[in-house]
Amino acid sequence: MDKDSKIYVAGHRGMVGSSIVRRLYENGYDKVIVRTSAELDLRNQSEVDRFFERERPDYVFLAAARVGGIASHSADPAGFLYDNAMIALNVIHAAYQTGVSKLLFVGSSCVYSKSASQPLKEVNLLAGPLEGTDEGYALAKIIGLKYCEYLHEGCDARFISVMPCNVYGQGDKYDVVSSHVVAGLIRKFHEAKASGASKVSVWGSGKAYREFMYVDDLSDACLFLMDRYDASGFVNVGSGRDVTIAELAQLIARIVGFKGEIEFDASMPEGMARRLLDVSKLEALGWTCSIGLEDGLRLAYGDYLEREGCLE
Repeated sequence: MDKDSKIYVAGHRGMVGSSIVRRLYENGYDKVIVRTSAELDLRNQSEVDRFFERERPDYVFLAAARVGGIASHSADPAGFLYDNAMIALNVIHAAYQTGVSKLLFVGSSCVYSKSASQPLKEVNLLAGPLEGTDEGYALAKIIGLKYCEYLHEGCDARFISVMPCNVYGQGDKYDVVSSHVVAGLIRKFHEAKASGASKVSVWGSGKAYREFMYVDDLSDACLFLMDRYDASGFVNVGSGRDVTIAELAQLIARIVGFKGEIEFDASMPEGMARRLLDVSKLEALGWTCSIGLEDGLRLAYGDYLEREGCLE
């Protein structure tokens, strides 16, 4: 990307999109285009078409999505499928129609089958049934990445996709019910500490393994791939290391300063037993994560304290 390129970041108020915007400005890109959902409904094809015809961006980072945790995805699979499929198809289609030089679509590691061998390789896509708790959301992400692939292979569009592991950090939604696991646990443990609670309940057995990456690492990888990767097919983005949910909960509790008991409720859903990405493709291109899990969680807790107005 040239420094004078017009760059549209879809989803700039979300955790991933806001991090991409910060990184672009930090790297000297000042022609960044953003729109709120009130200004531009990405589920509406005609609105999206008019926006692209008017603005004519050179590059697009498609980070807009309706996101949530296991509870949200399980409660409304139809809504997550519709909203995210429409966002992806509308933006990718308009970008192709208006001759965007390059587009990067941000997907999710939930696109992989629940029975796929670990660590999850890009070639394992569509190798079996999806995890039920994430199925609607995952299908929408598969639609987006496949549309990019089809346009890349059949129409010479430089449209690529990344499939990140669980992302957390600055800009996350710290809601116990609808958030991602890290943000939800940060809030749970902080509130338990503040109230003097003796125990905190965590969904699942605690034995499931997950891989986590601080959001600024993901945005760095996105900028790197926008500049360095032009092949067809998507790229896994992750740390290449996983921990159990029990280990994650214990680490967050220590960072927050909660000294009570942690209970695991095995009657609640926890998704796949393990979800670890094979990141050898990305590492071969020359990029690796730089923010370790403990350092990232400390940054995330600081973000929570600042946003909730409870800095100590």
